[in-house]
Amino acid sequence: MEIKRRSVLAGIAGIAGATGLPATSYAAHRRYPEAWPEEQPYGLADTRLDLWPRDDNSFVLPLEHRARDAELGRVWMRDTYVNCFVVDGRPVYVATGTTRVPGRPSAGPWNDGIFVWTAPSLHGPWRLADTTGIRPDAERGKVWSPEFADENRPGRTVVAPWQEYWYDEQFGKRGNVWAPELHYFQGTWCIVACMGDHSRKVGSFLLISEGGVEGPYRVAQGNYEKPFGDSFIGGPAFVLPGAYHHIDGGLYSEDDKAWLVLHNNLYAPFRDDMEDIVPTTALPTFDQSPYAPEPYLEGAYVFRYGGKYYLMHAAWDRASTNPDGSARNAYDPPAPGRTQYQYDLIMAVSDRFEGPYSHRWTAGVGAGHNNVFEDASGHLWATFFRNPAFGYWADPSRTADAAVPGVVRMEWTGPQSNRLYVQRRRHV
Repeated sequence: MEIKRRSVLAGIAGIAGATGLPATSYAAHRRYPEAWPEEQPYGLADTRLDLWPRDDNSFVLPLEHRARDAELGRVWMRDTYVNCFVVDGRPVYVATGTTRVPGRPSAGPWNDGIFVWTAPSLHGPWRLADTTGIRPDAERGKVWSPEFADENRPGRTVVAPWQEYWYDEQFGKRGNVWAPELHYFQGTWCIVACMGDHSRKVGSFLLISEGGVEGPYRVAQGNYEKPFGDSFIGGPAFVLPGAYHHIDGGLYSEDDKAWLVLHNNLYAPFRDDMEDIVPTTALPTFDQSPYAPEPYLEGAYVFRYGGKYYLMHAAWDRASTNPDGSARNAYDPPAPGRTQYQYDLIMAVSDRFEGPYSHRWTAGVGAGHNNVFEDASGHLWATFFRNPAFGYWADPSRTADAAVPGVVRMEWTGPQSNRLYVQRRRHV
């Protein structure tokens, strides 16, 4: 997405006229917040409170409640995704994420599908997508679920066999969907999501709407038999051998082209008809600047702004102690003495989609596994959800405020440094 140049230039001209300074002089003097120096050595985490979502730079979306939300008083959500699209000349805000069924503490070993909310502005009102015309007796807002397998017809697959619920002696009912992204591409609504660790096959898939944002959705042809990409050994021990594929799939589009972005270093172009990815002998990889050693990363996402490409990951900041007794916070792999602290948003920038990407920096503390989007006024926002699984937000005193559909304002440091950060209170 490009900067709205006319509004930027108009603002500069107005300020320059009022101060008597030439526009170029003002721009060179102070237009953008400063970029912070890189942490040394490479791989340290920045824990400053300025990089946290706070009351002064963020809020939790007031999403319409379902019956299941009455006890908690809000929507429980992980992997929060929010975006803004222009449809028929008007902005449409959408929200989705990983949710749980009533009575379950988390989104596994099964959950009941993908819910979508829409709004005319970021502050709402946020309403569940009106799915009553498609399934009058089903829960409003649920656009896709393994429950819909009975809607399959010859030539139209709503739920592939590997996405259906199944049962075993260890877990009972199994099958969960997580990390959905909702996109409006070439006049069609589509969802990229992932069948989770408790599914028959674990990995990413594409849903294509045959109507509006509410659906009805069907599975893309390339996912009739399996998720995108090849299977490999991975995931928890309870994942069936051969079932694990590339998780956390997302979509990046530019003009009339779209790419699948896969966990955590892979991408692939979609076919023009969006029914599958372009076949290759091996999926291409982003040219990144890895840490040494490289930890486990999640939630890869690409966003374009100011003519640059931003590659985002979620990484656990692990707290430990240096040999001299001082505190260390870093994106380290697990090891004795290292404790998961915050699930951070780390970011790198490039001139090209495929890279090479710069060194990464901490763009948001506790804001990992998210997306960045531009609202209808040109302001930048990122999502966050406060990971309740481990670390800071898993503390019993904080879990009531974890797993939220949150958004936080972002700031850009300009075309010289090209950094994006959670909006900070001070610039030093």
